[in-house]
Amino acid sequence: MISRRSFVAAAAVASLSACSRPLAPDLRPDLNTATPPVPEPIPPLPAFYGAVLDEPFPVPAIPEGVVAQRLWRQEVPNPFPDQPQGTIIVNPDAANLHLVGADGTALRYGVCVGADGFAWNGDAVVQFTRAWPRWKAPDSMVARWPQFEPYSVANGGMAPGPGNPLGARALYLFQDGKDTLYRIHGACEPEHLGQAASSGCIRLLDQDIIDLEKRTRHAAKVVVLPSVRRTQVASLY
Repeated sequence: MISRRSFVAAAAVASLSACSRPLAPDLRPDLNTATPPVPEPIPPLPAFYGAVLDEPFPVPAIPEGVVAQRLWRQEVPNPFPDQPQGTIIVNPDAANLHLVGADGTALRYGVCVGADGFAWNGDAVVQFTRAWPRWKAPDSMVARWPQFEPYSVANGGMAPGPGNPLGARALYLFQDGKDTLYRIHGACEPEHLGQAASSGCIRLLDQDIIDLEKRTRHAAKVVVLPSVRRTQVASLY
């Protein structure tokens, strides 16, 4: 015979089992029928980002799907109408460089800018340019990273070619007649374009620095804007 106590205990177990019972098949949400989002197709790179084979050293093609479209070289409305034609303006926060053109237009290039602690801003002029320049590690860099001592100014620097940090071209920036030691140059790895990863200089893809150097006038004005974003971050600490 079932006692009242046994009956109450059995009823409690039955009620708990009912609470934990799965939903009926027609009420259960089907998690396998949701359509995954379709990624937007990546447009093909312009032809001018292909391999460059008529240089002293070959420049490899930029891989597809690595560089965001906003960082491609392109003609845009001039956002700096107060600057004369031929001026170069670098915006570190937007990771781009504008070359002011005529008729209200500008050429915009994606860049890699100086990492925190190495960024520079101000006005300068392009004193001269070099194709496939030698790279000479400044003494301050050698002091931080002794492994660059073989490429120091005293040792004559690194020969041009693949692996040289300046890449295919360099624009040498001077201020009040003195070398700032900052350059606008090539050798930006495509995956780093748009990032703050250099030791202060402004780096472009080699295809872009070749194009920019051809268009740059002697003593062209260069404006490197201050980083508003970094100023805001620094004010938090």
